Amino acid sequence: MNRKLLICACCALLGISIVLHSGCVYRSSSSTRSPSLLDPLQEEIENALAGRDLEDNFARYQRYTDDRLDASAGANTWSDKSGGCRLAWYDWMIRHQLQSPAEAERFTRELHAALESDHHGLVNAFDTATEKLDLIPKLAKPTAWSQEGQLELRDAFAKIQYSVVAAQESFRTALATLQEEEQQELRRDLYAVTTQRAEDNALSFVDAAAGRRMCELLRVMDRQALVEAGRTLLPIANTALLDALSRHSATNAQRVSGIMFAGPGADNHDMDAMMDISVLIDCGGDDTYTEGTVSADRPVLVIIDLGGNDVYRGRNPGIQGGAVLGVSMLIDCAGNDQYEAVDVAQGACLGGVGILIDFSGDDTYRGLRRNQGSAMGGIAFHVDRSGNDSYHSALFAQGFGGPLGFGMLDDLSGQDHYYAGGKWADPYGDTPGYAGVSQGVGSGPRGVANGGIGVLLDGGGDDTYECDYFSHGGGYWFAAGFARDFGGNDERLGATRLAYDGGEREEAVFLRWGIAWQAHYGLGFVFDDEGDDRYGGNVVGLGFSWDVGTAGLIDLAGNDHYLLDKGGQGHEAGFGFLYDVGGNDTYGGTEYGTAGPSVTYHPEDQSGGNFAFSINIGGHDEYGDEEWNNTVRQQGSPGGFLIDREAVTETSGWK
Repeated sequence: MNRKLLICACCALLGISIVLHSGCVYRSSSSTRSPSLLDPLQEEIENALAGRDLEDNFARYQRYTDDRLDASAGANTWSDKSGGCRLAWYDWMIRHQLQSPAEAERFTRELHAALESDHHGLVNAFDTATEKLDLIPKLAKPTAWSQEGQLELRDAFAKIQYSVVAAQESFRTALATLQEEEQQELRRDLYAVTTQRAEDNALSFVDAAAGRRMCELLRVMDRQALVEAGRTLLPIANTALLDALSRHSATNAQRVSGIMFAGPGADNHDMDAMMDISVLIDCGGDDTYTEGTVSADRPVLVIIDLGGNDVYRGRNPGIQGGAVLGVSMLIDCAGNDQYEAVDVAQGACLGGVGILIDFSGDDTYRGLRRNQGSAMGGIAFHVDRSGNDSYHSALFAQGFGGPLGFGMLDDLSGQDHYYAGGKWADPYGDTPGYAGVSQGVGSGPRGVANGGIGVLLDGGGDDTYECDYFSHGGGYWFAAGFARDFGGNDERLGATRLAYDGGEREEAVFLRWGIAWQAHYGLGFVFDDEGDDRYGGNVVGLGFSWDVGTAGLIDLAGNDHYLLDKGGQGHEAGFGFLYDVGGNDTYGGTEYGTAGPSVTYHPEDQSGGNFAFSINIGGHDEYGDEEWNNTVRQQGSPGGFLIDREAVTETSGWK
């Protein structure tokens, strides 16, 4: 059976309907899906379009989108756009833009719910990521992990050894589709081409031809075997297994068949001096871990620390649950820990699988590029289950998905601080600021390849988000990004307050392309479920769409403050919206829900125009110096709507 037919068969078993088109698998709506919190939003938008006789215009816009996707799918090219590394789920979403907000809400909610569960939930979340990368999730749990309840120590060791050996075998299979010289090329160039000079062109690669070559080699790898290599390690996060390890009473280090068990003291582990070790288990103490590179020389590494206030530090790429052509897992069970790295670390990958799980403690994570849930050519998970944590990086971090990548950061609880940017100049020269490209962002290198899926989730607590250009719930160049905070009074400040190193910024405090945005065939969504929240920035944010695609900001409760003078905007054949439910809200100006007056990137008669919505349901709201409660207004061109309603059930009054 060929791969397409195999996918069809598996999807049929899962109740997913698909359409094969231009060599891709597109996922379509299914009546078996659970209702979404955003079904009322879709109804509001559809009623608004009908009220102004704009249904045909939006349908024309969607048809034009489909046509441009067809023109650049597979081996087709259109302008500087091609189908390289395009993901089918992204393709389905942008072909169904009215349905995409509800799909995004459902996806983020179910993904977070899985991660709040036990290790089976972790497996389910990983399978979701696998599916989103056009691969086939395993329908059964790993066979060696069927036993539940208390484990004996010998059983725990056996299960870990089984998983590591299986991961090593699967990773060898993943590379086997490449010729030896191609493998050597990836090992030599992947990090250098994609990361070492990333700041010189944050929106593409410095060497486009070399970058295109890296993407093609990643595509040719057996990516199915690659993700299966990572999946075999996931049940090591089983708390029954970790409890069994904690009962081990050894006081001295022991080595057996690639597994090292360290005692409860304050140990210094120089991981790159132990390249024969594939598993390190430390049963306690305030330990220091140095390096721990996962690469061609050691393609699989598992580190389990059972307790203590630990320090993880290093400068090599592929450490601390990071991998460059490999599979890495780091589990820290307890303690206030410090993670210090440079590139591809703290749940990150280039051509691999990178997983970091920290169960408890007030932790600090610091890196430079591609950190904290960042993936290209694989899956990267960074999961912190509790504590008041701090995340600090400069570029491609905190839930970032590059080509063929699914990168996710989920912090399940605590009052957390997220910082992304502050070091390198922004990609534009006409406004001040720094580059960020982080915090729930999918981004493709422009003119080289399509992007991936980036996800930033936070379970609760009063959190603070700082970010610079192209950050926080955004999609750039055929990619999708999602940011969601499920509880607390949160502050999305806009630009970073200080420079990356903690000093004064050399650039003025300015955020462009931040907090619910998309540019050039992107999808970007920000959700906030509870609390009195503040949203900052300067321009092109808060539900801003530019050049074919959807951007939406959705706040489902609380008295919220939107600091920009505009939001929920669509330009250059774009669809942008802001949707606020409940609370007395304050908007920084009167340009919310404004649709651009014209389209210059595309033929306006074919592309349908611009579409923008600012929809507020409930509460007493202020728009700059205006109070437009229970009002429907045209904002800009006819596709621009400001809708303020007293209750969700009211549907009359279209103008």
